[in-house]
Amino acid sequence: MTFLKNNFHNFDKIILTKKVKPDNFISPDYFKLDDLLTEEHKLVRDTTRSWVKKNISPIIEKNAQEATFPKEILPGLSEIGAFGCFIPQKYGGAEMDYISYGLMMQELERGDSGIRSTASVQSSLVMLPIWKFGSEKQKNKFLPKLASGELIGCFGLTEPDHGSDPSSMKTHFKDDGKDHFILNGSKLWISNAPFADIAIVWAKDENNRIHGLIVEREMKGFSSPETKNKWSLRTSVTGELLFNEVKVPKENLLPMKSGLGAALMCLDSARYGISWGAIGAAMDCYQTSLNYAKERIQFDKPIAAKQLQQKKLAEMITEITKAQLLSYRLGLLQNEGNITSAQISMAKRNNVEIAINIAREARQILGAMGIIGEYSIMRHMMNLESVITYEGTHDIHLLITGMDITGFNAF
Repeated sequence: MTFLKNNFHNFDKIILTKKVKPDNFISPDYFKLDDLLTEEHKLVRDTTRSWVKKNISPIIEKNAQEATFPKEILPGLSEIGAFGCFIPQKYGGAEMDYISYGLMMQELERGDSGIRSTASVQSSLVMLPIWKFGSEKQKNKFLPKLASGELIGCFGLTEPDHGSDPSSMKTHFKDDGKDHFILNGSKLWISNAPFADIAIVWAKDENNRIHGLIVEREMKGFSSPETKNKWSLRTSVTGELLFNEVKVPKENLLPMKSGLGAALMCLDSARYGISWGAIGAAMDCYQTSLNYAKERIQFDKPIAAKQLQQKKLAEMITEITKAQLLSYRLGLLQNEGNITSAQISMAKRNNVEIAINIAREARQILGAMGIIGEYSIMRHMMNLESVITYEGTHDIHLLITGMDITGFNAF
């Protein structure tokens, strides 16, 4: 791939130096999925894996303990093409296919869900709506700077009183009769909000029609306080978006599509990435527990030689393999443009569920060691408690599948 080949030599410039236990991760491939991948797919995956080993693994536990986001990694995420993976190169993106995008999200979440979230928000929830629904002027103004990491964005849909029911949102705007809209309202649980330079905000006009607006940091009346005291996604910065009589230029309205369906298209892209990302977290928990079980001696033999531990490990690799094949097929459908929201929903729900179950079982294999920061399992487990909730809860995704197969809306 031209983008990665031209940029690979820059990766070593962004290596972080803290000495910790080496990251010797090798991904499980029980059904030889690699045989189905192109050389480009493997290059994207291996490049991202190498970058994670050098730049995320050495520092991420410290950031998780301190509940801080490592802003120093932002240039590196841009270098590997994680900002705007599938955006055309003429707008600064890497123009990868969707399997490459998925593999990149897998490797980033293998490092930490918070890192994958940062890349996922930037690509699927900020750059994608500008690319798909924006004017040419908006694309040229924002996309290259978002791709380079010069600008960081966030996505404002969820509200304090309206999470799973975004159509009931209260955030609204009205025409000032001149060159601006006046925006009022609030959004909650917004990744990247406290340091975002722009926000893609979904709000209702005077006719209760939902539109996307590009709100810029310097606009008066716009603030984004940080949400503190999280036990999950501690390496990701989360906050609110508050709008008090914010004057948004009319040229910042996304003109090419309106309605809740526009916002949900963005969520589909993010959910697709999560379906792959969750596999990365599951893989990391599996390999950590497998290695530990082979080395931990109890009753004069490794615990990996015990039936109950083998049962746990066998079930883990089985579920990971099924999830890999599910997401690979989903990627083919996405590349063909023949994918449905319900298919994405199923993959997100299934893969996050198996990942969180694997994290819990892996913690059991490690016993008391499973709760300390020397191992990544407990961090993944806590992160996945958020991942199973955001971009549509587990129960909401069950209802999406239920409606798709029965034809009845049970919401």
